[in-house]
Amino acid sequence: MKSFQYVIKDAAGLHARPAGLLVKCAASCDSEIKIELRSKSVSAKKLFAVMGLCVKQNDEITITVEGANEEADYLKIKQFCEQEF
Repeated sequence: MKSFQYVIKDAAGLHARPAGLLVKCAASCDSEIKIELRSKSVSAKKLFAVMGLCVKQNDEITITVEGANEEADYLKIKQFCEQEF
């Protein structure tokens, strides 16, 4: 299992468009990917679950990647976050 923390920089937080892009990226991965905020953890592959976290600007989320291809999926998700958020 690999994980990293990321602080959301987008002024609108993790709203519909970036959440949709994140879900699309996560869905393309074989590993299970979870997002955690304030002790609540959800699948990064489910749009309504991600949006239900109500992630705002400056919130620190934890993303956990676990699975057979976790190293490649970890790098993919981490790079996506750094480019998009």
